[in-house]
Amino acid sequence: MIESNYYLSRVIEALLISSVIAFLMTPVSIKVAHKIGVIDRPKDGRRMHRKPVPRFGGMAIFIGSMAALTISAGMNGLIKVAMLGGLLMYGLGVLDDIKDLKPVVKFGGQFLVATIVYILGIRITFLSNFFGAKVTDEYANVILSGGLAFVITILWIVGITNAVNLMDGLDGLAAGSVAIMCMSLAYIAYIHGTRLGSMPVCIALVAVAGGCLGFLPFNFSPAKTFMGDGGALYLGYMIAVLSVISPLKQATVVGALVPMLTLAVPIFDTVFAMLRRFLNHESIMSADRGHLHHHLMAAGFGQRRSVLIMYGIVGIMGIVAVLISRGLYKDAFALFLIALLYLGIIIVPKRPKKNLRTIITQDTMETKKENFVDYLNYERERRKKERETGKAEDPSKFINADPEEGGSTYHRKRKDESQ
Repeated sequence: MIESNYYLSRVIEALLISSVIAFLMTPVSIKVAHKIGVIDRPKDGRRMHRKPVPRFGGMAIFIGSMAALTISAGMNGLIKVAMLGGLLMYGLGVLDDIKDLKPVVKFGGQFLVATIVYILGIRITFLSNFFGAKVTDEYANVILSGGLAFVITILWIVGITNAVNLMDGLDGLAAGSVAIMCMSLAYIAYIHGTRLGSMPVCIALVAVAGGCLGFLPFNFSPAKTFMGDGGALYLGYMIAVLSVISPLKQATVVGALVPMLTLAVPIFDTVFAMLRRFLNHESIMSADRGHLHHHLMAAGFGQRRSVLIMYGIVGIMGIVAVLISRGLYKDAFALFLIALLYLGIIIVPKRPKKNLRTIITQDTMETKKENFVDYLNYERERRKKERETGKAEDPSKFINADPEEGGSTYHRKRKDESQ
């Protein structure tokens, strides 16, 4: 009981330190962004904002979480390795924010950082034994050879790092989602911590989540600042390596799937994006408007509601991971199906296409066109009804003038005319 109270106090301490420092440092990061010229300007159609916004907020997340990570650094040597890699990955992201690095250079830097932390001891050494392999450990997990362990570890770190980076497309989406994922993994580490010795990882995950929570008030729509590539790459890297340092080692074939389930939404979005670009004969590194949050925006939900919907799906997958870690497989499977249903609703268009390839490769501009056609049809019917009845409807019923919540220029003009 005394040991449990000690760790709980350290968890609370890490959360307070990281969140408070991140909150206080975010205004400083905004000033630094203006001073060094790291400003995100709406120069193409992918941008969701309409005015220049500073994008150096990752500095606040980095400083806040690193300060709190010192609490757990003395408990586990691999936490220090993770902090070193986090420093290098953040530096790479900052360099990209300032110099706009080429994708090949950025991926090369990520590969180098992942290789360094692998050499220093952070590595995936086993996988769940789904196919009845004979070379297993005491927990019935498949033991990986050195070369295979290296490949899988690098792919995991680089993949999750970029998956989180791809999520950073709406105000508050990446910061809030990472906070939810970190808290889910932290809870799993906490409930199994005293038995498996994963409490230092729990504290570290809470420290990263606290940095996101302290930054979020400035990043939620309408955002005063963005985290930039420095923050996105740092957060993706940290959640990737911390989920590897102390995986749930129990006698179950799904134990090693817990981190994958927790991070299922960014993984799905990244794989779906790569498949979409491949089918469209485009570079997998190219940018587009086909991510999950773009589909929600195209459906007219607006930034705030789109982000909250994504929070909900990420939260469901976090609960699925918790249930799996406690052996409640039936409950977890039911929630997993619900999450898949929501993802399907987001991806499949209102007017289903003829084949799966068309659904995968669709552009969200098509959805916007469909919505605009529906609006024109509604207007036609409304005016027809006005002529027949001689009574006009309240314009507020069909006008949405807030551009952040899905309104268009045409909507705003109509509202101005009605006033």
